[in-house]
Amino acid sequence: MNARLLAVDCSTERLVLALAGPGGALTLDEAGGAESSRRVLPAALGLLRQAGLTLQALDAVAFAHGPGAFTGLRTACAVAQGLAFGAGKPVLALDSLLIVAEDARAQCDGGDGFEVGVAMDARMNELYAARYRWSGQAWQTLQAPALYAPGAWDADAPVLAGSGLDLLPAPAAAALRLPQARDRAGALLRLAQQAWARGEALDAAQALPLYLRDKVAQTTAEREAARAAAGATP
Repeated sequence: MNARLLAVDCSTERLVLALAGPGGALTLDEAGGAESSRRVLPAALGLLRQAGLTLQALDAVAFAHGPGAFTGLRTACAVAQGLAFGAGKPVLALDSLLIVAEDARAQCDGGDGFEVGVAMDARMNELYAARYRWSGQAWQTLQAPALYAPGAWDADAPVLAGSGLDLLPAPAAAALRLPQARDRAGALLRLAQQAWARGEALDAAQALPLYLRDKVAQTTAEREAARAAAGATP
């Protein structure tokens, strides 16, 4: 029997949920941001009701642990941990940049050897970026997620994906650019299923967000200085 998994992602400005149940997959992808903390729990429980499942019927609860929006990561972690504790189930912690890579692979119908660089807008004129290769059975991390200034990340990959592409210097002419996700919820669920199959389930107590930045906002003076510098750029 296929694993019954609920997956939660609040790492971007979208609220994304996916559920693998006996009747197939159910997904939700809607505007999130500040609304995610209010919407995510009722939306998750709504998917379970739609599928006719209880929390106890799940095998695990997956969540995008980062990198990404500070509040969103905490929200997804808290909800996944709370649901898993309540049901006595484990959690699956997923790389949020790998969700973008998996979606890009689906867009390109990428096979063995498919390689993609992911750049997501981290605000404050910075990027969360990483690089991955699909082996045909699993993803390999060539460059682990890290925080970069746009010009400091090597974007020399055959495919580039993510919301941060507009911040990058002009890429190699051969690079295919995929700034928009086609089915983030589907990619989220596939990664959850892959993680479950590899035996990566964790005790709910180990559900922790991945933060790559200690400072999550600029001061008013810093924002004004950044605007002034941008206006002075020829």
